[in-house]
Amino acid sequence: MFLTHTVPRQREIIEVVFRNGWDYMRGLLTGGKTDEPQLPTPAVLKNILVDLGPVYVKLGQLLSTRPDLLSAAYIEELSSLQDEVPAVPWSEIEVIIRKQLKNPLEETFRMVNHLPVAAGSIAQTHRAILADGREVALKVQRPGIDITIAQDIALIQGIADLVARTDFGQTYEIKSVAEEFTKALEAELDFTREAGYTDQLRRNLSQSPWYDPTQIVVAEIDWSLTTQKLLVMEWLDGVPLLDADLSVGDSDTEQDLISKRTAITSLLFRAFFQQLYIDGFFHADPHPGNLFYLADGRVALLDCGMVGRLDPRTQQILTELLLAIVDIDAQRCAQLTLQLSDSAQPVILARLENDYDRMLRQYYNASLTDINFSQVIYEILQVARNNKIRLPSNMGLYAKTLANLEGVARNFNPNINLFDEIKPLITDLFRRQLLGDAPVRSLLRTALDIKRLSLQSPRQIELLLNRVTSETLQWNLSLKGLDGLRRTMDDAANRLSFSILVGSLIMGAAMISSQAQTSQLSFVSSILFAAASLLGLWLIISILRSGRLK
Repeated sequence: MFLTHTVPRQREIIEVVFRNGWDYMRGLLTGGKTDEPQLPTPAVLKNILVDLGPVYVKLGQLLSTRPDLLSAAYIEELSSLQDEVPAVPWSEIEVIIRKQLKNPLEETFRMVNHLPVAAGSIAQTHRAILADGREVALKVQRPGIDITIAQDIALIQGIADLVARTDFGQTYEIKSVAEEFTKALEAELDFTREAGYTDQLRRNLSQSPWYDPTQIVVAEIDWSLTTQKLLVMEWLDGVPLLDADLSVGDSDTEQDLISKRTAITSLLFRAFFQQLYIDGFFHADPHPGNLFYLADGRVALLDCGMVGRLDPRTQQILTELLLAIVDIDAQRCAQLTLQLSDSAQPVILARLENDYDRMLRQYYNASLTDINFSQVIYEILQVARNNKIRLPSNMGLYAKTLANLEGVARNFNPNINLFDEIKPLITDLFRRQLLGDAPVRSLLRTALDIKRLSLQSPRQIELLLNRVTSETLQWNLSLKGLDGLRRTMDDAANRLSFSILVGSLIMGAAMISSQAQTSQLSFVSSILFAAASLLGLWLIISILRSGRLK
């Protein structure tokens, strides 16, 4: 039981839950009788996570990437959680750095700024200069955070075990969700993973047919100094994109500034569409603080610790889903959602199509330039959730990435026309799916397939005709899901036969009884009546026990 391990952290969690008034969890933690699980209001849930500390703030941020589990109100509230905590004193950070370095700190760095430029729940970042003069950023893990996360992970899994006993927990597979979150938290403790993600994003974005790769920057990793608890990367001098001053001088007109903003938003959309629909590996946290405008006019992607992956099949389905949204095609949206689903539960297709039709109907008369595509994606995920369709977790990251990107674009450039940005990219995506990156090679491969088919077809047709004429053709059919129907038909046939037998006994007994001249015939008639009565009674009892009298 969850409360048998009375450690201070557990008592603290219980106090926070009680103080914020989450009645359902209060009953669950005290072992009382609970009704159907109920989440606290979005504001209360946010307050609970903040009161529990940095690790649970991180958990709230991960939950904000799951619109397939939570409604839009929760996603919006949890998205506002800020991963900001008081900085750890330099004396403690210095101990961590020295333990991670192979050489003395004084020989490795010419200078390290003791004041952090940012402090989060997992790490804090300092600016430094290497011995060779290069400026770098040092991301240093907070002392003892691995122990705290291990304790909190055990508690999260304990609560998940309790909730998993309910219908709610089984429907949404709470244990697997908790396992997914704990793996994400554990992964953040290994900075070599983030370094690997950063390198892969930089390689992927270094070439593109959609934008100028020299205008997108991802920090270069110094692998000679990077460890699980210390990440050393190139220092990028800039400001958050929304705080950028694009004016070069007094000569810049309003139209010049609009053109610059349009070029930057177009660059971001094209870079992220390439990550999502071509590379299948994307930066999953493009909030305003992670998009920097550098002093030289380029745009940088920071903090690559949270990434998402999409396999080619999912990429193709999502591309078609974008087109279905543009066409306001509810039936196609339903079909594509089922293709994405990893749930084995039966779904009423007509109901799903009606829900999508009702959702998309509000956009019938709307201008495509005014449609909020990320909001539509959120609504599609919510319809799937209402129909108990469980989508892969990467769909949450996908939707959250689009929402963050669209939010930054609209704030940075209110004049942006999203449809004009997306339309040529969708067209090119469909061309790539049809022809691939090398159209000539694809056409040649198709021609070879057609040639092979044309050579083999006459021989296959001749073989088929020979088998038909020689009566050696056999069909092997396997129909699934008929076992239950077969058993039902067998039961019905047996009962019908049994009923005919009972009726025959009764009729025989009646005929013998009406014409009985001796005591022996009367005795036979009585035995037949008794046998028919017993068999008929047994038949009625079996029908009643089966529960199928109606």
